[in-house]
Amino acid sequence: MSTKTSDEVRAEVRKQYGAVASTGTSCAPGCCGPSPEMSRSLGYSSEELDAVPEGANLGLGCGNPQAIAELREGERVLDLGSGAGFDAFLAAKRVGVRGNVIGVDMTPEMVSRARRNAVAVGASNVEFRLGEIESLPVESSSIDVILSNCVVNLSPDKGKVFAEAFRVLAPGGRLAISDVVCTKPLTPELRAKAELLTGCVTGAAEIADIERWLVAAGFVDVEVIARPESRAFIREWFPGSGAEDFVASATLSAKKPVLTKTCCVPSCCEKNEPS
Repeated sequence: MSTKTSDEVRAEVRKQYGAVASTGTSCAPGCCGPSPEMSRSLGYSSEELDAVPEGANLGLGCGNPQAIAELREGERVLDLGSGAGFDAFLAAKRVGVRGNVIGVDMTPEMVSRARRNAVAVGASNVEFRLGEIESLPVESSSIDVILSNCVVNLSPDKGKVFAEAFRVLAPGGRLAISDVVCTKPLTPELRAKAELLTGCVTGAAEIADIERWLVAAGFVDVEVIARPESRAFIREWFPGSGAEDFVASATLSAKKPVLTKTCCVPSCCEKNEPS
C-alpha cells in the first residue's frame, strides 16, 4: 500500500473517520457525500434512504451492497466497517425480527453513534461491536451474509480480512461487498497523496489480487465486477487528480462452500473439510 506500517494506516483511518462520527458531518476525503442525490447515484432508493435513522447515512459508501446481497428473512448478517449504521439498519429491515445484524467498526466514535441510532429507532435486532475487520469479534460459522461498503480498501491486510470473513461465515454463507478497486496501477504521484488513503483511493487493490485473496481464503464463485459508470462520482471526490482513471467502484461476491462429511476416519471427519 505504502511505506506506512499497518498500525500507522489504521491510526490514520481511525482519526479521520472518528472526526466524521464526532461531528456528524461529511466529508471524509473521497468516498463521501451524504446528500440524497449522491446516495441515489450509488444505487440506494428513496425508500431505503427514508427508512434509516437521521444521522445514520454519513455518505461514506461507494455503492449499495444491499443490491447484490439478496437478504432473506431470518438471516444473520455482518456489516464490516459499519460506521453510523446505515447499511446495518437497512439489512435489519430485510431480515426481520427473526434475523439479526452485527456491525463491526474500529472507530469508537462510530460505534457509539451507531448504538445511539439503534436506540433512537428501537432496532432490537441490530448490535454494534468495536473491533478490527482483520480480527473480528464474531464467532466462527455464525453468519449467513457479510456486507461491507467502501471499507476493505482501507485495510492494510486485505488477505486477513477475507480470511476472517471466511472464518465467521457459516457453510454456504456469502459475501456482498461494494468497494473501490484499481483498474490499473496508480501513479507514484497519486500514491504520494496522503489524503487519498482515507479517501478510498491509494488503498485500493487490483482486481486480480482481490480474486487471489478470496480464493486463498477458501471462497468459491468469486466475482469482482468494476462499475465504469462510477467514474462520474469518483471524479468529484478529488477534482483534478485524475483518480477516476485508475480506480472504480466494484461489487465483490463470493460463497463459502457447503461442508460435507465424506470420510470414515474420526480424525478426518472432525475436520469436516469443504467439498
